[in-house]
Amino acid sequence: MSKTDEKKGELVALPPTKIDLHSANAIRRELSSVYRDMRNQKIDPSDGTKLAYVLELVRKSYETSVLEERLRQIESTLK
Repeated sequence: MSKTDEKKGELVALPPTKIDLHSANAIRRELSSVYRDMRNQKIDPSDGTKLAYVLELVRKSYETSVLEERLRQIESTLK
């Protein structure tokens, strides 16, 4: 999306909307959204595939950080 710069009459890009990716459920919802956009031909399947791949990397990173924190808690409890 673009909007008109009132001072110069030029089009400027709007900042992208913030997407919540702070939980596994939020990542799942975003992945589902990408899937629906591909099914409804709102985004090109090759672009959707790339987005889905990156979301999978985000999910794996999230999962790793959660497991790391749980392991840290277990180790702390055992000491």
